[in-house]
Amino acid sequence: MSIIHLLVLAVGVVIGFLGGLFGKGGSAIATPLLSLIGVPGFVAVAAPLPATIPGTFVASAEYWKSHLLDWQIIIWSIAIGTPATILGSYLTEFTGSKPLLVLTGILVLGFGLSFLFSREKKNDDTSDAASSEKPPHWRLRLILVATGVGFVSGLLANSGGFLLAPSYAKFLDQPIKKAFACSLAVSMVLAIPGTVVHAWLGHIDWVVTLFLAVGSVPFSYLGAKVAIKARGRKLERWYGVVLTALGVFFLSQL
Repeated sequence: MSIIHLLVLAVGVVIGFLGGLFGKGGSAIATPLLSLIGVPGFVAVAAPLPATIPGTFVASAEYWKSHLLDWQIIIWSIAIGTPATILGSYLTEFTGSKPLLVLTGILVLGFGLSFLFSREKKNDDTSDAASSEKPPHWRLRLILVATGVGFVSGLLANSGGFLLAPSYAKFLDQPIKKAFACSLAVSMVLAIPGTVVHAWLGHIDWVVTLFLAVGSVPFSYLGAKVAIKARGRKLERWYGVVLTALGVFFLSQL
């Protein structure tokens, strides 16, 4: 086992915990971190994608036990997001790795700031998360979110969680825990077609993927347990702080 593999394992621990805590697969965080420890561009972009699947499954199961999954949101997101993900994954071949890494950093920073400075909303504890009302034209909003996130997640070799969670919270007006729960379930499925396409294009280093998965799975479970017990408003603030810090740090290294 080389030093790089140990560092990849450590990255897996970080993305697993943050993924379970914030309802995301972790690819958006894994990509800049892998790049910083010396993993080549396309490998840093694509290798985390299959590694997110077992971790998101474990964390999603914990949210499901707490009755936080909205199956209408999940099914519509998967049905629309899957073909968009496939299209975005295919187009990666023509964009080069550097623009993808820059775009990842910008998106992470933007959503971090949006949560950090968001205004106070209704309480979203577990008891009322499952019964929250949907806003007007929610299905149209959901279609737009699923299409856009699916395309971008495929382009970035990302499972989409770092975009889905804030999009569900802000555009569909869902409580934060419910947004995280639905994001994890959808991310797990959207990671599959993206993995297939990127594997076909030769972008995935399966050794890197293995070490990421080994580190992330148990800590995804731990992160989900912490999130379910935490207050919703605190989760939003933590989410904003972590994403903003990572976005700034990553962009400063490019």
